[in-house]
Amino acid sequence: MLSRTIIATALFASTLYAAAAPTRVAPEVVAHPNAMFLASLSGDGRQAVTFKAAAMGTHFFFEEPAGVTVYEFEGGIYRRERFMKGATLTKALKQFAKLGH
Repeated sequence: MLSRTIIATALFASTLYAAAAPTRVAPEVVAHPNAMFLASLSGDGRQAVTFKAAAMGTHFFFEEPAGVTVYEFEGGIYRRERFMKGATLTKALKQFAKLGH
């Protein structure tokens, strides 16, 4: 019985040790407008924020809980083209792929 406990503990410990550490995704530099946007998005740190983003062709997609905002690259910046209420990033990307954007 004791040997089973030791083996189970050793297995559990080795699994924890083998788990990869989270990767760092924060960039080395952030433009001021981007920093202010991220700060406001999280309510100056009052709430955690989870979002997804992707780019396809000349479009940029930003998913948040309410839906997906679609931006089009124009004149050196991305301008909001539309908001897809209740959509997911996957659904928006599939829809744009079908339209040939």
